[in-house]
Amino acid sequence: MSFKDLNLLSELLRAIEQQGYTQPTPVQRQAIPIILEGNDLLAGSQTGTGKTAGFTLPLLQRLAQSKMSSQGAVRALILAPTRELAAQIGESVRVYGQFMSFRSSVIFGGVSINPQIQELRRGVDILIATPGRLLDHVSQRTVDLSKVEILVLDEADQMLDMGFIHDIKKVLALLPKERQNLLFSATFSNEIKQLASGLLKNPKMIEVARQNATAEGIAQVIHPVDSKRKKNLLSFLIKKDNWKQVLVFTRTKHGANRLAEHLEKEGIRASAIHGNKSQSARTKALADFKEGSMRVLVATDIASRGLDIDQLPYVVNYELPNIPESYVHRIGRTGRAGSKGIAISLVCIDEKEFLRDIERLLKAEIPKIMIAGYEPDPTIKAEPIIMGRGSSGGRPQNRSQPSHSYKGASSYRGGDRSRGR
Repeated sequence: MSFKDLNLLSELLRAIEQQGYTQPTPVQRQAIPIILEGNDLLAGSQTGTGKTAGFTLPLLQRLAQSKMSSQGAVRALILAPTRELAAQIGESVRVYGQFMSFRSSVIFGGVSINPQIQELRRGVDILIATPGRLLDHVSQRTVDLSKVEILVLDEADQMLDMGFIHDIKKVLALLPKERQNLLFSATFSNEIKQLASGLLKNPKMIEVARQNATAEGIAQVIHPVDSKRKKNLLSFLIKKDNWKQVLVFTRTKHGANRLAEHLEKEGIRASAIHGNKSQSARTKALADFKEGSMRVLVATDIASRGLDIDQLPYVVNYELPNIPESYVHRIGRTGRAGSKGIAISLVCIDEKEFLRDIERLLKAEIPKIMIAGYEPDPTIKAEPIIMGRGSSGGRPQNRSQPSHSYKGASSYRGGDRSRGR
Protein backbone atom coordinates (compact mmCIF):
# COMPACT_ATOMS: atom_id res chain seq x y z
CA MET A 1 0.00 0.00 0.00
CA SER A 2 1.17 3.53 -0.81
CA PHE A 3 0.04 6.87 0.61
CA LYS A 4 -1.85 7.44 -2.66
CA ASP A 5 -4.07 4.48 -1.80
CA LEU A 6 -5.27 6.34 1.33
CA ASN A 7 -7.05 8.98 -0.77
CA LEU A 8 -5.09 11.88 0.63
CA LEU A 9 -5.15 15.32 -0.98
CA SER A 10 -2.48 16.16 -3.54
CA GLU A 11 -1.04 18.84 -1.26
CA LEU A 12 -0.47 16.25 1.46
CA LEU A 13 0.97 13.68 -0.95
CA ARG A 14 3.40 16.30 -2.22
CA ALA A 15 4.56 17.05 1.34
CA ILE A 16 4.91 13.33 2.12
CA GLU A 17 6.95 12.77 -1.04
CA GLN A 18 9.20 15.69 -0.15
CA GLN A 19 9.97 13.96 3.16
CA GLY A 20 10.99 10.84 1.28
CA TYR A 21 8.18 8.58 2.50
CA THR A 22 6.40 6.22 0.11
CA GLN A 23 4.60 3.64 2.24
CA PRO A 24 2.51 4.28 5.36
CA THR A 25 3.33 2.52 8.62
CA PRO A 26 0.79 0.08 10.13
CA VAL A 27 -0.70 2.72 12.45
CA GLN A 28 -1.01 5.15 9.55
CA ARG A 29 -2.70 2.54 7.32
CA GLN A 30 -5.28 1.86 10.01
CA ALA A 31 -5.79 5.31 11.54
CA ILE A 32 -5.91 7.56 8.48
CA PRO A 33 -9.05 6.03 6.84
CA ILE A 34 -10.89 5.98 10.18
CA ILE A 35 -10.12 9.64 10.85
CA LEU A 36 -10.96 10.69 7.28
CA GLU A 37 -14.39 9.09 7.72
CA GLY A 38 -15.00 11.37 10.70
CA ASN A 39 -15.02 8.65 13.34
CA ASP A 40 -13.73 8.99 16.88
CA LEU A 41 -10.64 6.88 17.45
CA LEU A 42 -8.96 5.08 20.34
CA ALA A 43 -5.50 4.08 19.16
CA GLY A 44 -2.92 2.01 20.99
CA SER A 45 0.46 2.67 19.45
CA GLN A 46 3.99 2.68 20.74
CA THR A 47 6.48 5.45 20.11
CA GLY A 48 8.37 5.30 16.84
CA THR A 49 5.47 3.87 14.85
CA GLY A 50 4.60 7.02 12.90
CA LYS A 51 1.49 7.86 14.90
CA THR A 52 2.09 11.63 14.76
CA ALA A 53 1.73 11.64 10.99
CA GLY A 54 -1.07 9.12 11.48
CA PHE A 55 -3.29 11.83 12.94
CA THR A 56 -1.66 14.96 11.46
CA LEU A 57 -2.30 14.02 7.82
CA PRO A 58 -6.02 13.20 8.11
CA LEU A 59 -6.55 16.11 10.49
CA LEU A 60 -5.22 18.53 7.86
CA GLN A 61 -7.41 16.94 5.20
CA ARG A 62 -10.53 17.02 7.38
CA LEU A 63 -10.03 20.74 8.04
CA ALA A 64 -9.42 21.42 4.34
CA GLN A 65 -12.65 19.65 3.39
CA SER A 66 -14.75 21.09 6.21
CA LYS A 67 -17.30 23.75 5.33
CA MET A 68 -17.36 25.17 8.85
CA SER A 69 -16.15 28.72 9.40
CA SER A 70 -14.24 29.43 12.60
CA GLN A 71 -13.67 33.18 12.06
CA GLY A 72 -10.22 33.11 13.65
CA ALA A 73 -11.03 30.60 16.40
CA VAL A 74 -9.08 27.38 16.88
CA ARG A 75 -10.41 24.57 14.66
CA ALA A 76 -8.18 21.70 15.80
CA LEU A 77 -6.69 21.28 19.28
CA ILE A 78 -3.86 18.82 19.97
CA LEU A 79 -2.92 18.28 23.62
CA ALA A 80 0.47 16.82 24.53
CA PRO A 81 1.99 16.11 27.96
CA THR A 82 5.41 17.72 27.46
CA ARG A 83 7.00 20.66 25.74
CA GLU A 84 9.23 18.44 23.61
CA LEU A 85 6.34 16.38 22.30
CA ALA A 86 4.28 19.50 21.60
CA ALA A 87 7.18 20.95 19.60
CA GLN A 88 7.56 17.67 17.68
CA ILE A 89 3.87 17.61 16.76
CA GLY A 90 4.03 21.27 15.77
CA GLU A 91 6.88 20.48 13.38
CA SER A 92 4.85 17.62 11.88
CA VAL A 93 1.89 19.95 11.29
CA ARG A 94 4.20 22.51 9.67
CA VAL A 95 5.92 19.98 7.42
CA TYR A 96 2.82 18.14 6.19
CA GLY A 97 0.73 21.29 5.93
CA GLN A 98 3.33 23.37 4.09
CA PHE A 99 1.32 23.41 0.84
CA MET A 100 -1.91 24.33 2.62
CA SER A 101 -3.02 27.66 4.04
CA PHE A 102 -3.52 26.70 7.68
CA ARG A 103 -2.01 28.65 10.54
CA SER A 104 -0.68 26.61 13.43
CA SER A 105 0.89 27.48 16.76
CA VAL A 106 2.61 25.60 19.58
CA ILE A 107 2.20 26.87 23.14
CA PHE A 108 3.87 25.55 26.26
CA GLY A 109 5.41 26.85 29.44
CA GLY A 110 8.99 27.71 30.25
CA VAL A 111 8.96 30.58 27.75
CA SER A 112 7.34 34.00 27.67
CA ILE A 113 3.59 33.98 27.21
CA ASN A 114 3.45 37.34 25.40
CA PRO A 115 4.60 36.17 21.93
CA GLN A 116 2.07 33.34 22.22
CA ILE A 117 -0.69 35.83 22.99
CA GLN A 118 0.23 37.91 19.94
CA GLU A 119 0.22 34.82 17.70
CA LEU A 120 -3.15 33.66 19.02
CA ARG A 121 -4.65 37.09 18.46
CA ARG A 122 -3.64 36.90 14.78
CA GLY A 123 -5.75 33.75 14.49
CA VAL A 124 -4.73 30.09 14.64
CA ASP A 125 -6.41 27.13 12.91
CA ILE A 126 -4.44 24.36 14.60
CA LEU A 127 -3.24 24.72 18.18
CA ILE A 128 -0.77 22.31 19.80
CA ALA A 129 -0.50 22.84 23.55
CA THR A 130 0.46 21.48 26.93
CA PRO A 131 -2.57 21.54 29.25
CA GLY A 132 -1.15 23.91 31.87
CA ARG A 133 -0.14 26.69 29.49
CA LEU A 134 -3.38 26.30 27.54
CA LEU A 135 -5.37 26.95 30.72
CA ASP A 136 -3.17 30.00 31.38
CA HIS A 137 -4.33 31.38 28.04
CA VAL A 138 -7.92 30.44 28.82
CA SER A 139 -7.73 32.38 32.10
CA GLN A 140 -6.40 35.40 30.23
CA ARG A 141 -9.06 35.01 27.54
CA THR A 142 -6.46 34.93 24.78
CA VAL A 143 -7.71 31.73 23.14
CA ASP A 144 -11.14 30.75 21.76
CA LEU A 145 -11.91 27.01 21.92
CA SER A 146 -15.63 27.28 21.15
CA LYS A 147 -15.20 26.28 17.47
CA VAL A 148 -12.90 23.26 17.84
CA GLU A 149 -13.82 20.60 15.25
CA ILE A 150 -11.13 18.03 16.11
CA LEU A 151 -9.55 17.21 19.47
CA VAL A 152 -6.43 15.04 19.74
CA LEU A 153 -5.07 13.70 23.02
CA ASP A 154 -1.59 12.38 22.33
CA GLU A 155 0.32 10.21 24.83
CA ALA A 156 -2.86 10.13 26.90
CA ASP A 157 -1.42 7.58 29.33
CA GLN A 158 1.45 9.91 30.16
CA MET A 159 -0.92 12.86 30.61
CA LEU A 160 -2.79 10.87 33.24
CA ASP A 161 0.47 9.79 34.89
CA MET A 162 1.51 13.45 35.13
CA GLY A 163 -1.73 14.47 36.81
CA PHE A 164 -3.36 16.31 33.91
CA ILE A 165 -6.77 14.69 34.25
CA HIS A 166 -8.31 17.71 36.01
CA ASP A 167 -6.78 20.10 33.46
CA ILE A 168 -8.09 17.93 30.63
CA LYS A 169 -11.59 17.99 32.10
CA LYS A 170 -11.43 21.78 32.33
CA VAL A 171 -10.42 21.99 28.67
CA LEU A 172 -13.16 19.56 27.59
CA ALA A 173 -15.78 21.74 29.27
CA LEU A 174 -14.75 24.61 26.97
CA LEU A 175 -15.14 22.65 23.72
CA PRO A 176 -18.27 22.26 21.58
CA LYS A 177 -20.07 18.97 22.11
CA GLU A 178 -20.09 18.15 18.41
CA ARG A 179 -16.50 17.39 17.46
CA GLN A 180 -14.24 14.54 16.41
CA ASN A 181 -12.08 13.04 19.19
CA LEU A 182 -8.83 11.13 18.70
CA LEU A 183 -7.08 9.51 21.66
CA PHE A 184 -3.61 7.97 21.31
CA SER A 185 -2.00 5.99 24.11
CA ALA A 186 0.90 3.56 24.42
CA THR A 187 -1.06 1.50 26.95
CA PHE A 188 -4.73 0.85 27.66
CA SER A 189 -4.91 1.06 31.44
CA ASN A 190 -8.22 1.15 33.29
CA GLU A 191 -7.77 4.93 33.65
CA ILE A 192 -7.37 5.31 29.89
CA LYS A 193 -10.45 3.20 29.22
CA GLN A 194 -12.42 5.31 31.69
CA LEU A 195 -11.25 8.53 30.04
CA ALA A 196 -12.08 7.13 26.59
CA SER A 197 -15.58 6.05 27.62
CA GLY A 198 -16.44 9.59 28.69
CA LEU A 199 -14.72 11.31 25.77
CA LEU A 200 -15.24 9.20 22.66
CA LYS A 201 -18.50 8.59 20.81
CA ASN A 202 -18.87 5.16 19.18
CA PRO A 203 -15.11 5.05 18.62
CA LYS A 204 -13.19 2.80 16.31
CA MET A 205 -10.32 1.06 18.09
CA ILE A 206 -6.92 0.04 16.76
CA GLU A 207 -3.94 -1.44 18.57
CA VAL A 208 -0.86 -1.67 16.41
CA ALA A 209 1.45 -3.42 18.86
CA ARG A 210 0.63 -5.81 21.67
CA GLN A 211 0.00 -3.82 24.84
CA ASN A 212 3.29 -3.19 26.63
CA ALA A 213 5.23 -5.07 23.95
CA THR A 214 8.73 -3.85 23.16
CA ALA A 215 9.49 -2.90 19.58
CA GLU A 216 11.16 -5.43 17.33
CA GLY A 217 14.76 -4.64 16.55
CA ILE A 218 15.69 -3.66 20.12
CA ALA A 219 18.36 -5.88 21.65
CA GLN A 220 18.01 -5.86 25.44
CA VAL A 221 20.70 -6.74 27.95
CA ILE A 222 21.23 -6.46 31.72
CA HIS A 223 24.65 -5.71 33.21
CA PRO A 224 24.56 -6.58 36.95
CA VAL A 225 26.68 -4.12 38.95
CA ASP A 226 26.84 -2.60 42.43
CA SER A 227 25.06 0.75 42.70
CA LYS A 228 28.23 2.66 43.63
CA ARG A 229 30.03 1.40 40.53
CA LYS A 230 27.33 2.19 37.99
CA LYS A 231 28.73 5.53 36.91
CA ASN A 232 32.19 4.04 36.34
CA LEU A 233 30.75 1.14 34.38
CA LEU A 234 28.77 3.52 32.18
CA SER A 235 31.89 5.57 31.44
CA PHE A 236 33.78 2.35 30.66
CA LEU A 237 31.14 1.09 28.23
CA ILE A 238 30.89 4.42 26.39
CA LYS A 239 34.66 4.69 25.97
CA LYS A 240 35.33 0.99 25.23
CA ASP A 241 32.91 0.76 22.31
CA ASN A 242 33.13 4.45 21.39
CA TRP A 243 29.39 5.06 21.69
CA LYS A 244 28.48 8.29 19.95
CA GLN A 245 24.83 8.88 20.80
CA VAL A 246 23.54 7.56 24.12
CA LEU A 247 20.25 8.39 25.87
CA VAL A 248 20.56 7.58 29.59
CA PHE A 249 17.65 7.40 32.04
CA THR A 250 17.75 8.19 35.74
CA ARG A 251 14.92 8.22 38.28
CA THR A 252 15.48 11.74 39.57
CA LYS A 253 16.44 15.20 38.36
CA HIS A 254 19.31 15.45 40.86
CA GLY A 255 20.55 12.04 39.77
CA ALA A 256 20.52 13.19 36.15
CA ASN A 257 22.57 16.27 37.04
CA ARG A 258 25.12 14.30 39.05
CA LEU A 259 25.59 11.70 36.33
CA ALA A 260 26.02 14.31 33.60
CA GLU A 261 28.64 16.06 35.73
CA HIS A 262 30.51 12.77 36.28
CA LEU A 263 30.56 12.00 32.56
CA GLU A 264 31.87 15.47 31.78
CA LYS A 265 34.73 14.92 34.25
CA GLU A 266 35.47 11.66 32.43
CA GLY A 267 35.87 13.58 29.19
CA ILE A 268 32.49 12.52 27.79
CA ARG A 269 30.36 15.45 26.66
CA ALA A 270 27.00 15.11 28.41
CA SER A 271 23.99 17.15 29.48
CA ALA A 272 20.95 16.55 31.68
CA ILE A 273 17.39 17.25 30.57
CA HIS A 274 14.50 17.39 33.04
CA GLY A 275 11.63 19.53 34.28
CA ASN A 276 13.81 21.93 36.30
CA LYS A 277 15.80 22.92 33.22
CA SER A 278 14.71 26.01 31.33
CA GLN A 279 13.10 25.45 27.96
CA SER A 280 16.03 27.09 26.18
CA ALA A 281 18.49 24.77 27.97
CA ARG A 282 16.40 21.71 27.08
CA THR A 283 16.10 22.76 23.45
CA LYS A 284 19.86 23.40 23.13
CA ALA A 285 20.81 20.11 24.80
CA LEU A 286 18.49 18.17 22.49
CA ALA A 287 19.79 20.00 19.40
CA ASP A 288 23.42 19.30 20.37
CA PHE A 289 22.56 15.66 20.98
CA LYS A 290 20.81 15.24 17.63
CA GLU A 291 23.66 16.82 15.68
CA GLY A 292 26.24 14.66 17.50
CA SER A 293 28.24 17.29 19.39
CA MET A 294 26.71 16.00 22.65
CA ARG A 295 27.49 12.29 23.14
CA VAL A 296 25.22 11.60 26.12
CA LEU A 297 21.82 12.97 27.06
CA VAL A 298 20.77 12.11 30.62
CA ALA A 299 17.01 12.33 31.07
CA THR A 300 14.20 11.66 33.51
CA ASP A 301 11.20 9.72 32.21
CA ILE A 302 8.86 12.64 31.71
CA ALA A 303 11.47 14.81 30.00
CA SER A 304 12.03 12.00 27.51
CA ARG A 305 8.48 12.09 26.13
CA GLY A 306 8.54 13.55 22.64
CA LEU A 307 12.27 13.05 22.08
CA ASP A 308 12.13 12.13 18.40
CA ILE A 309 15.65 11.07 17.46
CA ASP A 310 16.13 9.18 14.21
CA GLN A 311 18.05 5.90 14.49
CA LEU A 312 19.09 6.43 18.11
CA PRO A 313 21.52 3.51 18.67
CA TYR A 314 21.74 3.29 22.47
CA VAL A 315 19.39 3.65 25.41
CA VAL A 316 20.77 3.01 28.90
CA ASN A 317 18.70 2.49 32.03
CA TYR A 318 21.18 3.81 34.57
CA GLU A 319 18.44 3.16 37.10
CA LEU A 320 15.44 0.93 36.46
CA PRO A 321 12.05 2.64 36.65
CA ASN A 322 9.70 1.65 39.46
CA ILE A 323 6.78 1.53 37.00
CA PRO A 324 7.31 -1.48 34.69
CA GLU A 325 5.52 0.21 31.75
CA SER A 326 8.07 3.03 31.90
CA TYR A 327 10.76 0.55 30.90
CA VAL A 328 8.88 -0.10 27.65
CA HIS A 329 8.54 3.64 26.99
CA ARG A 330 12.22 4.23 27.72
CA ILE A 331 13.68 1.61 25.45
CA GLY A 332 11.15 2.56 22.77
CA ARG A 333 13.31 5.62 22.13
CA THR A 334 15.58 3.31 20.13
CA GLY A 335 14.61 0.79 17.45
CA ARG A 336 12.16 3.31 15.99
CA ALA A 337 10.44 2.90 12.62
CA GLY A 338 12.23 -0.32 11.79
CA SER A 339 15.76 0.70 12.78
CA LYS A 340 17.95 -1.35 15.13
CA GLY A 341 18.83 -0.35 18.67
CA ILE A 342 20.38 -1.57 21.90
CA ALA A 343 18.83 -1.13 25.37
CA ILE A 344 21.28 -1.64 28.24
CA SER A 345 20.23 -1.69 31.90
CA LEU A 346 22.70 -1.34 34.77
CA VAL A 347 21.00 -3.23 37.58
CA CYS A 348 22.07 -3.43 41.22
CA ILE A 349 20.80 -5.79 43.92
CA ASP A 350 18.47 -3.06 45.24
CA GLU A 351 16.52 -3.14 41.96
CA LYS A 352 15.81 -6.88 41.82
CA GLU A 353 12.08 -6.37 42.43
CA PHE A 354 11.87 -3.68 39.73
CA LEU A 355 13.56 -6.09 37.30
CA ARG A 356 11.26 -8.93 38.29
CA ASP A 357 8.17 -6.82 37.56
CA ILE A 358 9.57 -5.63 34.22
CA GLU A 359 10.27 -9.19 33.09
CA ARG A 360 6.82 -10.24 34.26
CA LEU A 361 5.31 -7.46 32.13
CA LEU A 362 7.40 -8.45 29.11
CA LYS A 363 6.68 -12.14 29.72
CA ALA A 364 10.37 -12.74 29.01
CA GLU A 365 13.69 -12.84 30.82
CA ILE A 366 16.19 -10.21 29.76
CA PRO A 367 19.71 -11.63 29.08
CA LYS A 368 22.25 -10.86 31.81
CA ILE A 369 25.93 -10.35 31.04
CA MET A 370 28.61 -9.66 33.64
CA ILE A 371 31.27 -7.13 32.65
CA ALA A 372 34.74 -8.24 33.74
CA GLY A 373 36.01 -6.07 36.56
CA TYR A 374 32.53 -4.81 37.44
CA GLU A 375 30.95 -7.98 38.85
CA PRO A 376 28.68 -7.23 41.82
CA ASP A 377 29.94 -8.01 45.32
CA PRO A 378 27.91 -11.05 46.51
CA THR A 379 28.22 -9.95 50.15
CA ILE A 380 26.29 -6.69 49.59
CA LYS A 381 22.71 -6.85 50.85
CA ALA A 382 19.78 -5.22 49.08
CA GLU A 383 18.74 -1.88 50.55
CA PRO A 384 15.41 -0.05 50.20
CA ILE A 385 15.16 2.45 47.36
CA ILE A 386 13.55 5.66 48.53
CA MET A 387 11.46 7.00 45.70
CA GLY A 388 11.59 10.80 45.49
CA ARG A 389 9.50 13.34 43.61
CA GLY A 390 11.75 13.09 40.57
CA SER A 391 11.08 9.38 40.18
CA SER A 392 9.20 7.95 37.25
CA GLY A 393 5.72 8.39 38.53
CA GLY A 394 5.88 6.86 42.00
CA ARG A 395 5.03 8.22 45.41
CA PRO A 396 7.94 8.65 47.82
CA GLN A 397 8.17 5.22 49.33
CA ASN A 398 10.35 2.56 50.89
CA ARG A 399 10.90 -0.04 48.13
CA SER A 400 11.51 -2.84 50.62
CA GLN A 401 7.73 -3.24 50.72
CA PRO A 402 6.10 -5.95 48.56
CA SER A 403 5.78 -5.10 44.88
CA HIS A 404 2.01 -4.67 45.09
CA SER A 405 2.60 -1.54 47.18
CA TYR A 406 3.41 0.49 44.06
CA LYS A 407 1.22 -1.11 41.42
CA GLY A 408 -1.19 1.80 41.45
CA ALA A 409 1.51 4.44 41.35
CA SER A 410 0.98 5.14 37.66
CA SER A 411 -1.77 7.54 38.63
CA TYR A 412 0.54 9.55 40.88
CA ARG A 413 -0.02 13.28 40.51
CA GLY A 414 3.40 14.53 41.51
CA GLY A 415 6.96 14.21 40.28
CA ASP A 416 8.71 15.79 37.33
CA ARG A 417 5.73 17.48 35.71
CA SER A 418 6.16 19.83 32.76
CA ARG A 419 2.79 21.42 33.29
CA GLY A 420 3.56 24.13 30.78
CA ARG A 421 3.51 26.98 33.25
